[in-house]
Amino acid sequence: MRKRRVAVALLCCALSAAQKQAPPLELIGKIALDGVHGRIGHLGADIYHGYLFVAASGDGSVPVIDVRRNLVVDTIHGLAEPFDLAYVKSSNRLFVLSSADGTLRAYDAESLKFFSTVRIGPDTGHIVFDGAHDRLYAGYGAALAVLDSSGGKLFDIALPAHPEFLQAAETPPRIFVNLPNAHSVAEVDSDEGRVIANWPVRLGTENVPLALDESNNLLFVACRHPSRLLALDMSSGAVLAHLPAASSIDQLFFDPIHERLYGISSEGQIAVYERKVGAEYAEIAEVATSAGARTGLFVPEWNRLFVAVPEFAGHPAEIRIYQPR
Repeated sequence: MRKRRVAVALLCCALSAAQKQAPPLELIGKIALDGVHGRIGHLGADIYHGYLFVAASGDGSVPVIDVRRNLVVDTIHGLAEPFDLAYVKSSNRLFVLSSADGTLRAYDAESLKFFSTVRIGPDTGHIVFDGAHDRLYAGYGAALAVLDSSGGKLFDIALPAHPEFLQAAETPPRIFVNLPNAHSVAEVDSDEGRVIANWPVRLGTENVPLALDESNNLLFVACRHPSRLLALDMSSGAVLAHLPAASSIDQLFFDPIHERLYGISSEGQIAVYERKVGAEYAEIAEVATSAGARTGLFVPEWNRLFVAVPEFAGHPAEIRIYQPR
């Protein structure tokens, strides 16, 4: 009987050790993007109908993926380097921001029927949906274009420099904007439609990716030189914590379910950071992807991290699906 108990105890210890060593992200599937060549921009999701949208910049197209079947079911063609996109539930429209011609195009999210084109301006970048006001913010030049949920342009907000990633907070309503050329992060009051703060970033340069944890009042900024991850107070811009980060992080996502950050690096990895206490995080893993895989999307409602892998060395482009655990 004693030998049996010892064996059971050893088995439990082995299982516990295996669970501790298990990677925090499990690759659970791949979706082929047949015919997609060149650079892949950003991804968007319609969580209500189960669709993932891919900005295939190099092809001038947007493949539409049914995530229930992990299958490309349709494609929008004829775009000028689509770079970023957003889905708006109230109008059931998909908005595609193109970098080559500086336009924002609106489509019915299910039929893909074309609705309208709005000229945003030169040097377009990223787009974000502001749920508090049912509006879109599109970065270009040294400004933000503000549009209604149907794609009608309302007004512009001047910025100190060219905007990179945008993040929308709901309480209070604000838009945070990384301004790498100004070495700062701008805070835009979306009630008033103006910049109310411009916080300096002194611990690194090329502050491009942003992520947001509203429940803990934290804004995360990834810098590339040196590679560093900063946690800022959303109210004051004060740096509450910082740590060395994986190099070349192109996108950063906060996972509210597991209290983690996922940093997608173009060098072929996803750096996983986990909360320890307060604003303190520590890197717990680096999950291999593929060189050149720099964009993706974390969808908390699906508990999935999608990573876009461009065509390389004879391998077709694909979307890799990771499940946090």
